[in-house]
Formats: sequence, structure tokens, C-alpha cells
Amino acid sequence: MAIRRGKRTTTLPIVVAALSMLVAGCATSANSAVPEPIPNISTTLSPAPPPPPTRLASNVPMKRLAPGEKPPQFILFSFDGVGVSKNWDLFLRTAAESDARFTTMMTGLYFLTDAKKRHYRGPGYQPGEAAIAFGGSKKDVIEEITYLNRTWYNGHEMATHFVGHFCAGTKNPGKSWTSAEWRHELAQFFRLMTQWRQLNGIRTGPDLAFGPEAVKGTRTQCLEGSMKALFPALRAFDMMWDSSMPASRPGLYWPTKINGIWEFPVPYVWSPALRQRQTALDYNFWYSVNKATDRPADRKRIAKVVTSTYDYMLRRAYEGNRAPLVIANHLNTWNANAFNPATAAFMRRACTRPDVICATHQDVIAWMELQDPAVLEKWRSMAPVAVDAHR
Repeated sequence: MAIRRGKRTTTLPIVVAALSMLVAGCATSANSAVPEPIPNISTTLSPAPPPPPTRLASNVPMKRLAPGEKPPQFILFSFDGVGVSKNWDLFLRTAAESDARFTTMMTGLYFLTDAKKRHYRGPGYQPGEAAIAFGGSKKDVIEEITYLNRTWYNGHEMATHFVGHFCAGTKNPGKSWTSAEWRHELAQFFRLMTQWRQLNGIRTGPDLAFGPEAVKGTRTQCLEGSMKALFPALRAFDMMWDSSMPASRPGLYWPTKINGIWEFPVPYVWSPALRQRQTALDYNFWYSVNKATDRPADRKRIAKVVTSTYDYMLRRAYEGNRAPLVIANHLNTWNANAFNPATAAFMRRACTRPDVICATHQDVIAWMELQDPAVLEKWRSMAPVAVDAHR
């Protein structure tokens, strides 16, 4: 073989020999050194950073019903307060397994450490006064932020449970507040939510993954407050929905928009296990069973009450007017954690049924507002279901 350059030809063996002599000469030079091996580039470059997390998409198909077509059976799970709890892990896991979405009702106190509680001042109260505990240590607040971020990225909805939790029996309960006082409380909530780092002096841990624009709904403490006083405050903060008002009639029926706010009342329905109508909220179940006394022996009975009531609500609505079910709970471990495992089992069982969608309030509102008003009004005009043992 030959390497041709213009008209001259050099045979390959001669070239190889010349190169060998050059290498040998370099190796015997007194000042020569053995060349360093070329480093492996793949081991010296920093690994690429992981992609930023993305939020799980909505599970609600946004399409109009055709005349005569049945709507999906929506279920709206929500949890008041959402302090750090093993039950939070339970519902994040259960929702992921059943493609469910739920709503967290954030309490503003948990954005403040105990040491910095004076940064909150409720309507008619001194700085640092509240009816329930604050967020604990800096580590506790960071853990709360971490859970909220997990919840947001898993596609769930963020709403507010306000801040001080001032119910009947306190010196200025929410049921007596004016619109100005509700506005003050909401302003306090959003200040704590957006300025938690500065207020607590926390420089470590993750940032909050969402901002005030994500918060469009509310539930007042102890379901107290009037629409006349509350709703102007909600509109001032660009809220879309509320789930605080007692049901205006027994049974399950479609929500309506009142003075610019969609109201999703906590249902007042028939409970087969209790053989009476019942406000379908975990604390109210507890009160009906044993006056909200921490009695572990009642755990199985309470779980049966929860299960039978939710199953009855779903069956009546699914076979009847398809009204969205509002399932209102806390993450508390009341009465030996009687409520949450039963509710999680219902979520797993119900949310995997055909035509059942366990969704957020914002998505259900978007779906309703997409519908032909006449078609939606037909469903809204249907009689309530789960009113008693027979209908």
C-alpha cells in the first residue's frame, strides 16, 4: 500500500519505521517524561441536573355533554388544615393508585414557627393569638412546605382554610366577622404563604412550588360565616368557590353560582348506619357517634358509619342525578385514626369505577362552565338524592 502526495510516493513501511525511531529517541532523552494518559471526559464533567418536576395533568375530560348524555359522577375529596400527618402520605399514595385528585385546605398558621407566631394577628385579636397550634420548629415548617409541594406536583388543588381557626366559643368567632374582617384574614393568609421564608428566617429547604394565583377556593373554620359577609371578601381576592355553607336542603344536588362564587355545600344526607340525616363531615360523624369523645373502642363503629354513608351517597347519586359528592375531612388521627383509613378505602373503591372522576373543585367548575347551560340546568333541576332511606 502507498500514500500518494502529488507526484511523490512514500511507502508505508518507511513511514512506520521513521515514526518508531522518533518515538524511541524521545523515550531515551534525559529530559523526557512519560506522557499522562488522556483523562476520561465522562468522569470529569458534572452530571446534568435533573429536569424540574412537572405537575400532573388534570383528569377531567373537558368536553360538552350531548343532549341526553349523562355527566360523569364527580367526587370532590377535601382535607381541612393539612398539617403534617401520616394520613397525608396515605392519601397521596391512594390518589396516585386510583388516578384521583383532591383539595388541600391550607391553614396559614402552619407557615409560621412557634417562635415567630406574633407575625399573625387575627381580626380582633392580639399578635400571636390563635385557637390552634402554629407550625412548630423551622424543620417542621420546611416539612410542611415539602408536603405541599408534593401535593401540588401530584395534580391536587390548593385552597385555604384561613388562619386562626376562631370558632364559636372564642371571643371573636368567624360567624360574627364582617367582610372587612374576612378580607383581613385572607390578607394575613396570603402574607404568611408568600413571605414564610423572611418571616421565619428560613434559608434552607425548597421554595413553595406555587403562588397565590393557584388558590381559588375556601372553607371557613367550623363551617362558620355568612355568604353576605364572606363572599364580598372572596371576590376581592379573586376566589372562585367556597365549601363552607350548610346545605340549604337535605340530599345531594348540583352546586350553583351565588353572587359570583360557586358554592359546594357540605352535604346533609341520610346515613344508613346512624339511621338519620347527617352532615357528611368527619368531625360531625364523630360527634353523632360518641359526642366527639376519644374512645378507641368506637373505632370500628365509626369506620362503618363513614363507609356506609359514603357508599350510600355514591350509589344514590350515580344512579340518580349525578350530583358531585363533597367528601369533607381532616388529616387528624381522631379516635384512634378511625376516619382516614375508611375514607382512603372509599377513594380507592370509588375512584376506579367507570364514569366516576375524583377531581378538584377548579376542574369541576371549568367542566360545568363549558356545558350548554340548558343541558346543565336539566341536571340541576333534578330532585336531590340520598335524602332518606328510600330516595
